[in-house]
Formats: sequence, structure tokens, C-alpha cells
Amino acid sequence: MLHIYRQITSLTRVSPVVIAQKREEAERYPFDRITVVGQPVMHFARRFWFKQIRAAPWQISKREVNTLVGVLENAQAKVLHIYFGHIAVHLLPLIRAWEKPSVVSFHGADVMVDLEKPAYLAATKQMLEAVRLVLVRSESLGQALIEIGCSVQKVRIQRTGIPVDEIPFRIRVWPGDGAWKFVQACRLIEKKGLTTSLLAFAKFASRYPQSTFTIAGEGPLRSELEARARELGIGDKVSFPSFVSQAQLRELFHRSHIFLHPSERGADGNQEGVPNSMLEAMASGLPVFATEHGGIPEAIEHGKSGILVRESDDDALTRALLDAVAHPDQLTAIARNGADSVRQKFEQTAQTRTLEDYYFEAIGSKQDRSFR
Repeated sequence: MLHIYRQITSLTRVSPVVIAQKREEAERYPFDRITVVGQPVMHFARRFWFKQIRAAPWQISKREVNTLVGVLENAQAKVLHIYFGHIAVHLLPLIRAWEKPSVVSFHGADVMVDLEKPAYLAATKQMLEAVRLVLVRSESLGQALIEIGCSVQKVRIQRTGIPVDEIPFRIRVWPGDGAWKFVQACRLIEKKGLTTSLLAFAKFASRYPQSTFTIAGEGPLRSELEARARELGIGDKVSFPSFVSQAQLRELFHRSHIFLHPSERGADGNQEGVPNSMLEAMASGLPVFATEHGGIPEAIEHGKSGILVRESDDDALTRALLDAVAHPDQLTAIARNGADSVRQKFEQTAQTRTLEDYYFEAIGSKQDRSFR
């Protein structure tokens, strides 16, 4: 994932070594210090045994633990950082077997999913007890973990690092002919609120028929969303370019006027931390219209650095959009304030240094950085 790659490659005070089951897209993610361990022959059978027979999250075997401990010892590792909480649950036997500290980071989707199942909740609590520190993308994620039993003394805020110097800010020229260009960039999944986006855009387009909406990204809901756009009579105004490169995404941002991201909690409990694409859009000078969901209000001050409405409320989103385009000076101020907010709170170098501080704390520092 791009945000993880950025984090790993921006470290300066520590030397990262990546352990993975496979390597893909090496040209897109050039990084040499990788050990590929692969999957054991019985991997799928073991997963089936845990999930279907025991109704519990699968965990790695003793043989896998020994292999991974050997990799860590060969690398002379001082701390193990496991990305995503559900992966840490799978690796709980390794966390317990390895004598040095482990750190786990949560990003949003990996907090509440499946925790209504007693075995999953119990395993998650055991993992949280076993690790040294728990890093979260937002205060809301931290609070959710505390509520299921994580020690408040372990939780640390680790914001997404955005390379703001690579994202030029551009002042937008608002269209005088009503041809507003909307954009949303994300995985095409439930929690991104894409249906809400389409409903609100359809109502907006009835007032401004020359408007267009680009939804960039891939995911399982694409066919459903395309069908919904046609049902709403906006199929000719909504485009789905699928995956776009970072250069293409920034160009798309710069030629657009408004960024939508009305996130909502999924039926399975899936929620956002602070969406990366939203932060990059803000840094580029796009005014963002989002929801009071997850960690989004920690990045956007309503009415100042963006606009927030209730989850799943397409009527409220439509009203906010119509009001905003009627007051372009306010839209300009929101765009500028949004970019400034990202530079102050999410700049990559500062966030990387914070992560390194957490690593040093995990291996022995006595600093008091408890979650607040």
C-alpha cells in the first residue's frame, strides 16, 4: 500500500527490513531490503480449520514462528512493526515467541470487523495485551480500541504522512458556466459512501446539468455503482477511470473543483481512520465535502477547512454543495485552509520522526506518551 511504502522509505534514524509472503509491483515500489518467506503448504487448510471448524481467527503454526524468528534474528531486529491489527492477531504466536518488543498499527478497517464474534474479540484482546505499543491513525480509532480493552497507556497517535512538497497547491478558478467538476478517489467499497456521493451529485446536477463526476479507483462495487448512476439518469456525467497513477491522480485533482468523501460505517463495522486521498486532495487545493465519520473530523474543521455532514445523508450533502457553489469566496477560503491544515498536521517528515520516536520508546525509552 502506498502510504505504508512512503512510511518505510522515509525512515532515517532506523533501518527497516520488510518481511512479506510475496513481492509484487517491484518497479512501482523499489525497495531492496525484503525477505520473502512464502506460504507453507498447509496454509489454506490451516485457515479453513480455524475459520470454518473453530470459528476463530487463524494463527500461524510453530514452524512458521520458527522461520520468522530466524529472519528477525538474522536481521538483528530490535523491534517488530506489524501493519494492521488483524494481521497481528494471525501473528500472535510470533509476538509471544519473540523476546523483543512488537508494535502494531491500526488503520481503520482492521479495528471493529468480526469483533462481534467471541473468539475474534478474545484473540484481539490477547494480541493487544502482548504488544508493546498500539499505533492508531486517529483518536477515534484509539478510543474504539480502548473500549474493547486495550490499555490506554499503550495507544499512540500515528498520523498518515503526506508528502506535501510533492503536491503543488493550486488556486481553483470556479466555473462561470455551471460546469462543476467533482472527484472522489478511493477503493470502491461500502464505507467510502459512494452511493451517497451519487445521490447527492444527481440532485446537484439537476440544478447544474453541465457538471461531471469522476470516481477513480477499483473495487467490488464498480458494476453496482455504474448501474446506480444509470438509474439516476447521470450515467453520461459520471466516469469510472479505474486505477490511476499518482501523477494522473494529481492532475485529476488539479482540474477538478470539489472532492467528495462521505464515508460511513460499513455493515460489518468497517470504518475510516483519516482517508489518504482526502488529505492529498486538500493539500492540492481542493475543497473537501465529507462526513462526521471516524477520524475525518480530526482533519477537517467544519466550515473552515472543509464541510462535514452526517453519514448517509445525501440531502444534507446536496444542500451543502449548492450553498457552497453559491458562495465561491467561501469555497476559496475553505480550499486554502484545508491545504494549510494538512501541512500542519500530516506532513510526512514530522510524522515519520514521530514513528521513529515510538520505535525508540518501544525498545526502552521511558518517555510518557500515553494516549489522550
